[in-house]
Amino acid sequence: MDDALVIAGQIIRSRFLLGTGKFASYEIMRDAIIVSGAHIVTVALRRVDKGGRAENILDFVPKDCIVMANTSGARTADEAVRIARIAKAAGCGNWIKIEVINDNKFLLPDNQETIKATEILVKEGFMVMPYVSPNLQDAKRLKSAGAASIMPLGAPIGTNKGLTTRELVRILVEEIDLPIIVDAGLGQPSHAAEAMEMGCAAVLVNTAVATAQNPVIAAEAFGLAARAGRLAYLSAPREKSNQADASSPLTGFLR
Repeated sequence: MDDALVIAGQIIRSRFLLGTGKFASYEIMRDAIIVSGAHIVTVALRRVDKGGRAENILDFVPKDCIVMANTSGARTADEAVRIARIAKAAGCGNWIKIEVINDNKFLLPDNQETIKATEILVKEGFMVMPYVSPNLQDAKRLKSAGAASIMPLGAPIGTNKGLTTRELVRILVEEIDLPIIVDAGLGQPSHAAEAMEMGCAAVLVNTAVATAQNPVIAAEAFGLAARAGRLAYLSAPREKSNQADASSPLTGFLR
């Protein structure tokens, strides 16, 4: 509890967040959520079928999890706002991940439209967690707009390349007094641990878990990696050195 993650005034019990796309079945998704320990789970509105005949993804999310709808598919701030409002009406609550993408090749977020959507939705009482390209000035604007966290990409969505934006993310960690949550591009548990070791508040993973040969084991591994990385950060490890330093005495033991 001394190191609790707090977002929008609420204690979050896990620093690993899990997305729900690309799973082979809702049952596998549910099991992955459980073993990972994730408290916040992101859901795309198009998979929410409230009152319909199809299976509703919300029925497979553990009841003690926070469902955070994302605005996947939005190309403008207006579209993101509309999706957020529909998601809330469909029972997803007021936690929202703003995702505005109009770049079909690299799927990079549009920071300016994201800022516009954040300003509107914060005023409507949403807990807004914007997904952005890591940029210090834009992060400051999002904080001023009332964002609950900043979610910079580690690498383009689904690439599994890891923390390719490391130095830019580090700047956000040092300069922005909000939880910095790396989202997108983390492909291995070691990538998640790396982000946590540099001081990020949490990580969000989807593709690397959902498309693994065993998603449930992958989810558990990522959850453990996020915790290990956080503990490593709290331990304040020594800086790297160019000179060897023996851990045991090298002289005097024969006298």
